[in-house]
Amino acid sequence: MQYRGSCHCGHVAFEAEGTIEGAISCNCSICQRKGILMWFVPKASFKLTTPEENASTYTFNAHRIKHRFCPKCGIHVYGEANDKQGNPMAVVNIRCIEGIDLAAVPVKEFDGRSV
Repeated sequence: MQYRGSCHCGHVAFEAEGTIEGAISCNCSICQRKGILMWFVPKASFKLTTPEENASTYTFNAHRIKHRFCPKCGIHVYGEANDKQGNPMAVVNIRCIEGIDLAAVPVKEFDGRSV
């Protein structure tokens, strides 16, 4: 399935292809504050429809994840990371996807605070 999404103001927009079978809610210091619901897709299945420079980047701790957000409206749209095998992944905030029924998506809790 093809999904489209964006930040609040539309300055950062994307398309992602795949099946949303669930999302992850993390309690680490940043995810808890942002309240995002993460969906991991191969980077090849994620495409920005706005210029990459429209998104700002924040990293912290081990700098393994690039948290990408809109510098105009502040919404965290996606992240960039590698899976355990080293494959590039996009971490999509499903709250930014158009027309999705969030109540229908099973959410798994992840204890990122203890990792």
